[in-house]
Amino acid sequence: MLFNSYIFIFIFLPITLLGWYGLNIHKKYTSANIYLAGMSLWFYGYFNVYYLAIILSSIGFNYLLSYLLTKIPAGNSAPITAVSDSSDSGDTALSGHAGLWRRVGLIAGILINLGILFYFKYYDFFIENINLAFHTDYTLRHILLPLGISFFTFQQLSFIIDRCTGKCEHYSLINYVTFVTFFPQLIAGPIVQYKEMIPQFEDTSRRSFNAASFSRGIYLFVLGLAKKVLLADTFALMANYGFAQTFSLDCISTIAVILAYTFELYFDFSGYSDMAIGLGRMFNIELPVNFNAPYRACSIKEFWQRWHITLSRFFVTYVYIPLGGSRKGRVRMLINTFIIFLLSGLWHGAAWTYVAWGAMHGLLVVWDNLGIIGIKGRDEKRPSCFHIPAWLGWIFTFTLFNLSLFFFRSTSMTAALQLFKNLFIGYTGKIYDVAAQLNISEMYAVRQVLELVAPGLMTHMYLVLMIILFVLAFYLIFRPNAYERAMRGELTSARCWGICILLVWCVVSLSQVSTFLYFNF
Repeated sequence: MLFNSYIFIFIFLPITLLGWYGLNIHKKYTSANIYLAGMSLWFYGYFNVYYLAIILSSIGFNYLLSYLLTKIPAGNSAPITAVSDSSDSGDTALSGHAGLWRRVGLIAGILINLGILFYFKYYDFFIENINLAFHTDYTLRHILLPLGISFFTFQQLSFIIDRCTGKCEHYSLINYVTFVTFFPQLIAGPIVQYKEMIPQFEDTSRRSFNAASFSRGIYLFVLGLAKKVLLADTFALMANYGFAQTFSLDCISTIAVILAYTFELYFDFSGYSDMAIGLGRMFNIELPVNFNAPYRACSIKEFWQRWHITLSRFFVTYVYIPLGGSRKGRVRMLINTFIIFLLSGLWHGAAWTYVAWGAMHGLLVVWDNLGIIGIKGRDEKRPSCFHIPAWLGWIFTFTLFNLSLFFFRSTSMTAALQLFKNLFIGYTGKIYDVAAQLNISEMYAVRQVLELVAPGLMTHMYLVLMIILFVLAFYLIFRPNAYERAMRGELTSARCWGICILLVWCVVSLSQVSTFLYFNF
C-alpha cells in the first residue's frame, strides 16, 4: 500500500486512526497495540502476502533470541542497562561464562539477520560475479526483493546487538512487534531504534488524542505528499527518459537529466520521510528526522550529516565505532570511514554501480577529514591549508553529488561512464526531447491554446517549463524544509487553507500513482 494512493488516504488511514484512539480511550492499551500491529501487517502484506512470512519469520527469530538471552545466568556479566556508545559495559557484558553465551547470541543474531538480507538482496549478485570470475555456470534464482527488508533488518540488528552487549532490556512481544511493524516507517524508514520507539508505545500519556500533534502531523504529511506527487514524479518524467537515452545525450541534456534525477531523488525520499514523520505525529508518536536540508551542505561530510541521517547513525554506531572509530589513529579512522561508505553503497543495491557510488563518497569524505580545505566561517578551528567561501564549497559539493549519481542511477558501469563522456559532447538539441517529457496535465489549457494560435512554440513551452521547475527546486532547497515549516510557528487559517488546496491538488494527481524510489533499496 502506498502513502500516495486513494486506498491509503481514504480507507486505511482513517480506519487505523479510529481503531487506535477508540481502543485507547477505553484504556485497552494492549488491544490498541495489537490492532496497530495488525493494521501495519495488512499495510505491508498489501504489496505481496508472501512478504508477511518473511517479516514475521524475522521478527520471530529476533524476539526468540532476545527471550533466550533472559535465561542466561547473570554470572559475572554486566547488568543490562542503557549505556552510551563510549562506555565499555558492552565488553564487560560479553565476558565470563554468561558473556560467552551472549557472544554466541550476538554472532547468531548478526549472521542470521545478514544472511536473510544476503539471500534476498545479494544472492544473484554474488552468483553472477562468481560465474564471471571463475567461468562457472551457477543458476541465478531471480529472487523477488521483499519491500523494506534493508530497513527492518537494520532496525532489528540494532536491537539484537544492544541486547547481546547488555545495553537494553527484553520487551513484551506486542511492544516489540509494534516497534518493528509500525507502518509509517516500515517500508522506507527512517531507520528507528528501539530506545526511541518502544518507550513511546509504553507511555500511556501518548495514547490520548493530541490536537496540536495531529494537526501538525497532517500538515507535514501533506507537504511530503506534495513533494512526491507534484515535484518528484514530475522530475521523474525527464530523469527516466534521459537515463533510457544515455548514449544519445549531449552535454546540456545530460546536465538537465542529472539535475532532474537529483531533485527527484531528494523530493521522493525526503517526501516519504516527511509523510512518515507526519503519520507518526497523527498517532502521537515521534519519529526521528531523516533529512535536514542536505542540498545546502558546503562539504560532502556535512552533506552526510544531513542526508539519510538514520542510516548514517546506524553505520556509525554499529560499524564505525566497533571498527575502532577514531580511537586508533588517524589512518585507521580514514580507513574505517571509507569502509562504512563502501557498505553504504552496497546497502543501497546489489550492483557495482552502487559500490562505485559508495567508494566515491567515501573518498570525498576522507578528503574532507584530511582537513586540507576548510569552509570560511565553519571550519576556522581546523588546521586547513586554506579556506574557501561557503558558496564555493556549496558549488563543489552539489556538483560532486550530482556526478556521483551517474553511478547511482545507471544500470551498468558502461552507462555511467558514458554519462561522464557526454559532458564533453557538443550541443545537439537533445534538450528539447528531454523537456518535452513534461507533458503534464497541469499544462493542458496552455497546450490547447498554443496548438491553436502558435503550434511552433510548443517545444519552447516545455523548455520554459523545465527551467521554471529547476528554479523552483533550487528556491525550495534554500527555504525552510517541510519539517521546519510544520513544527514551527502557528498554524494560521491562511496556512491551513493553503495546505487544504495542496492536498486537493495532490489527490487530483493521484491518478498517476508511482512507487517511491527507496522501495528498491
